[in-house]
Amino acid sequence: MKAEYDFSHARRGAIAVEPGKTRVTIRLDNDVLEWYRNQAESHGGSYQTAINAALREQMSVQDGALERVLRRVIRKEMLA
Repeated sequence: MKAEYDFSHARRGAIAVEPGKTRVTIRLDNDVLEWYRNQAESHGGSYQTAINAALREQMSVQDGALERVLRRVIRKEMLA
């Protein structure tokens, strides 16, 4: 090991991308974006995280709705 290192020509490396995340560009209504920004400001965190959480919740709701329909159809078929 050297006693001293010269970092005068050093450069920063690339910023590591968080796994499982993809940068996208979407258009949102101004009032929707403003609401999420206000929520993030008052509760802490970022508005992108809040929007992501809302989308995940909607996915769960949709999955649950599909599951209910499938269960109803299967019950109906089993009784027939």
